[in-house]
Amino acid sequence: MYGALTFALKQELDKIDTAKEYSGNLPKIQSKSGRSYFVKQGSPAEQEQYVGEAESLKAIQRAAPGLAPEVYAYGTLQDGKPYFISEYKNMGHLTTPAAKELAKRLANELHQLKSLHGFGFHVPTHCGPTRFENGWYPTWEKCYSAMYQHLISEIRRKGGKEHLCKVGDKVISQVIPRLLGHLVIQPVLLHGDLWSGNVGVDEATKKPVIYDPASFYGHNESDLAIARIFGGFPQTFFDTYFENNPKTEPVDEFDLRAELYEAFHYLNHTVIFGGHYARHAETKLTGLLEAIERLGPVKQGNGEDKEQAALFEAPDPTKVN
Repeated sequence: MYGALTFALKQELDKIDTAKEYSGNLPKIQSKSGRSYFVKQGSPAEQEQYVGEAESLKAIQRAAPGLAPEVYAYGTLQDGKPYFISEYKNMGHLTTPAAKELAKRLANELHQLKSLHGFGFHVPTHCGPTRFENGWYPTWEKCYSAMYQHLISEIRRKGGKEHLCKVGDKVISQVIPRLLGHLVIQPVLLHGDLWSGNVGVDEATKKPVIYDPASFYGHNESDLAIARIFGGFPQTFFDTYFENNPKTEPVDEFDLRAELYEAFHYLNHTVIFGGHYARHAETKLTGLLEAIERLGPVKQGNGEDKEQAALFEAPDPTKVN
């Protein structure tokens, strides 16, 4: 990713920039025109990851213009290496005023862009190094179960944590249906990896910026989970968000849904790093199993899950929203 601008990358930049004269090294390339570009290239094995990031950023740009860097080009060079070109932003740390503005933009713009094709995404994405196949699902319960199952399968494949995997299996079969199966929600665009390391302030405008997404269409509340885990967001961020986009009914189950969504990221970090993340994941998952025993079954007669599924019975994977 770092180094001089290659001839092949210059050719791609020349399609975008009229000056065609550049200085600097990857990833920051400055043009004689005055524009600055974020330019990177990867190994052939990273091709899918580059596509997922670019498609995520393009979707965010449609939903909330200016909230993420604009993607100018991406693709594959003749040597099989993927490349990516976007606008370059000098970034600073998230300030309290910017955090409040970010909360409003997430609530009123990003998390308002709905998919017509169900829950999921049209290309695979990567949350960190973890690959998610995505695709489309008719309900949030089915989508999130598949995402959870993928993480449990990865942990099981690596070995050494079978008890955690068995607890995870029970959460998929018992907790997810109980907490998510009856929700009446629309699939909205999510960043997918919204922790403090993927958020900042544009030094030129002092406006919030989000980047490095792993987007998909899902339940808006899940997009805030990793922000709670790792900190870096003031409480006013969460307060402002829910002032603009109230918690999903039933509100009295919000804390349990939040635990479920946070446990997902602990599982992902178990896949990536192992160690203490596995202990945190198991504690949260065990707590959820105990909680739904006390909670009891959902009241019958609502039929929300069937209604939701009917909206997305036959998604067309060739069409993207």
